[in-house]
Amino acid sequence: MTTNQHSARYFEWLVSQVELDPELYHGLFQRLHWKEFEWFVHNDDNRLGDGVELRREFWGEGTFIPENPVSVLEVIVGLARRCAWQDDGTPEGWAAQLIKNLKLYRMTDPITTSKERRIDEILDTLIGRTYRRNGEGGFFPLRHPDSDQTKVEIWYQMSAYIIERS
Repeated sequence: MTTNQHSARYFEWLVSQVELDPELYHGLFQRLHWKEFEWFVHNDDNRLGDGVELRREFWGEGTFIPENPVSVLEVIVGLARRCAWQDDGTPEGWAAQLIKNLKLYRMTDPITTSKERRIDEILDTLIGRTYRRNGEGGFFPLRHPDSDQTKVEIWYQMSAYIIERS
């Protein structure tokens, strides 16, 4: 199997980790997988570690694991697993919820130029942390935040979101 075929299988495997129709959201999933997740807040590099763990799970220990940058899709899948571990629900359902929280659920195929621009704007807002203080525009919007979520580690945003949902 070639590297490209293996990479395509990995992408399909990641997509299978999200409770959204892969045919309806194929273009969105591709953009999420092409977009590198960058971190700026202390300890958010742990989300990159979650992406690397997904690669180890898929490819197996002791095999070559690609060292390309971790994608937003990998971060979503990794975070969804952490959410399911902390709260009720499935990782697949949580992954869909994170996509909904980002307001990306309307970005169904076909992905037009205007949808492409909107997806990029949303992802740039997420990664650049230019979303609202309450987390709206990020993974974990809160109704009653204790602090400016643009400055809070994603792990603590997740915890606050789960507590607020309870």
